[in-house]
Amino acid sequence: MTTALLTHADALGHVTPPGHPEQVARLEHVLHALEGMDLMRVTAPMAAEDDLLRVHPESYLEMLRLNAPSEGFAELDPDTFLSPGSVEAAWRGAGAATRAVDLVAGGEATNAFSAMRPPGHHAETETPMGFCLLGNAALAARHALDHHGMGRVAVVDFDVHHGNGTQDILWDEPNALFVSSHQMPLWPGTGKPDETGAYGNVMNVPLAPGTDGARMREVYTGEVFPRLRAFAPEMIVVSAGFDAHLADPLAHLEWLEEDFAWLTRELCALADAICGGRLVSVLEGGYDLEALARSARAHVSELKEAAG
Repeated sequence: MTTALLTHADALGHVTPPGHPEQVARLEHVLHALEGMDLMRVTAPMAAEDDLLRVHPESYLEMLRLNAPSEGFAELDPDTFLSPGSVEAAWRGAGAATRAVDLVAGGEATNAFSAMRPPGHHAETETPMGFCLLGNAALAARHALDHHGMGRVAVVDFDVHHGNGTQDILWDEPNALFVSSHQMPLWPGTGKPDETGAYGNVMNVPLAPGTDGARMREVYTGEVFPRLRAFAPEMIVVSAGFDAHLADPLAHLEWLEEDFAWLTRELCALADAICGGRLVSVLEGGYDLEALARSARAHVSELKEAAG
């Protein structure tokens, strides 16, 4: 078996204003870091409308389409922008997430990594925010449940910012467990432990500024992994943000590449034990370009090692 890498040049067409941290160079650095790796390279398709409607209403999708500018930028909020290529990039990112699920659920790949942008885990059901337009991780989970008939899917989000959008979309979904570790206090301000979902299906694990990799390993080993084992998902979806890195300019955790490698290795081992290794990862944050590139390569290297 193998690891699938899904990407598309359209993701480079989502352009943000000069100085914006979620920039084209992020994906360029990630893809450069993955060059030469023996991966199943898959062209990301455009998302199907019925898939998008699993997580966003038609009115929201139409709002994004109508606001896309023919030139320059459209500001959706102070952090979130549309450029002429943004809708295509977002739709491709969502399509990459669902195609990754198809490949893994169908046994064509053991696991998969979607290297696309913009990121998605802050996009709520009807609200774009935090650089995000479409809820890719939540969509992957819903696609696995609805299209592939899985009984339980877990989403693990280790981005430094709370995945408020994924939480919002999956809040009322009893068959999806959403687990988020994130710095607190930090934008967007959500993700307290008492936010537990309509069915006790949300687990938030706030981490204090300065939390290093050793403490992260303790928290995941003692709290997160037991919850995942008890839930026994048929697939694990990962929101892979690398902005918990010590070098990242937008937050204050102190993880290093080896910490992302360890966490990926442990999640793959857990997936191997409880769901046949089925794991789909989607790129989220990470804003120091060199740290992002090194961390993404460490992440995908562990996915590849687990796939055999």
